[in-house]
Amino acid sequence: MSEEARLRELLCTLARSMFDRGLTGGASGNVSLRLPDGGLLVTPTGTSLGRLDPGRLSRFDAGGRHVDGDAPTKEMPLHSAFYETRGAKAGAIVHLHSSHSVALSMLPEVDPDNVLPPLTPYSIMRLGKVKLLPFFRPGDAAMGEAIRGLAGRRSAVLLANHGPVVAAKDLEAAVYAMEELEETARLALLLRGMNPRLLSEGEIRSIVDHFDVEWD
Repeated sequence: MSEEARLRELLCTLARSMFDRGLTGGASGNVSLRLPDGGLLVTPTGTSLGRLDPGRLSRFDAGGRHVDGDAPTKEMPLHSAFYETRGAKAGAIVHLHSSHSVALSMLPEVDPDNVLPPLTPYSIMRLGKVKLLPFFRPGDAAMGEAIRGLAGRRSAVLLANHGPVVAAKDLEAAVYAMEELEETARLALLLRGMNPRLLSEGEIRSIVDHFDVEWD
């Protein structure tokens, strides 16, 4: 099996796992990964993450041209902007409409510079700070411009009333980070109004320094 064939299978397997666990439903959400030749594999538009066909994934060459497979997700401007601004740090991108993260994005009290409260070390380790971006119409090229405006400083964002987007070094890391984002959002909603113990500034700094977390 070639490396591209292996990555096609992996993308479909991990996408199906997220779908089966209720992290995204219907034909929502999209996933992409960078190939060894610099091209991209991208989930097609209007397709359930639970029923992807490895042979029909959208294929882009290193110049950004769609060369094979079905038409790509309408959120390509979002993916392209992350790859451009994160460079070698972005080997894969996951965007879901996961319920707890979307719910958190709608609350008026969240910090737009970092929507996740410091509840556990793992969200800090895997995500750093998660920026809340405004609402954009799905597929709007302005989403890509908003990502470019961050100049590569964030690996994860939460689109208001829409859903989270995570970029990571490879697809497994992106999926793990997305799972951590959704779980932390769930905890934040469960603890809302309860005055929970948060990690202190010193504890956060210890995690950031020890695990070399991007934390601007």
